[in-house]
Amino acid sequence: MKISTKGRYGLTIMIELAKHYGEGPKSLKSIAQTHNLSEHYLEQLIAPLRNAGLVKSVRGAYGGYVLSKDPQEITSGDVIRVLEGPITPVEGIEDEEPVKRQLWIRIRDAVKDVLDNTTLMDLANYKETGEINSYMYYI
Repeated sequence: MKISTKGRYGLTIMIELAKHYGEGPKSLKSIAQTHNLSEHYLEQLIAPLRNAGLVKSVRGAYGGYVLSKDPQEITSGDVIRVLEGPITPVEGIEDEEPVKRQLWIRIRDAVKDVLDNTTLMDLANYKETGEINSYMYYI
């Protein structure tokens, strides 16, 4: 499964809104500037997120967007499904031979588990540990 820029930038929007949850609306312009992204592209992504009920728009001079629920109640899976569609590693799982079908189902379920158990609050509160790769070996 490959997540496109739609899913990646959509998560960027949602993480920014989670970081500022309770502080009032945040404009797409400020998010675009902070992350060096196209404001026009973010405007295209916010519509399906609003239609899905994940964000609300606030009109006016100091308007923007806010999360419709607490960041602890919205998962990364919610966002990815809205922007990318169903989570599946391959098309036509049902047509595969049983041994491969079982592998694809296990992969799908593992990805779903990670996405559905990672909330926006988790992502907004992430702190880098400085550990690049725990499997690095030195000889």
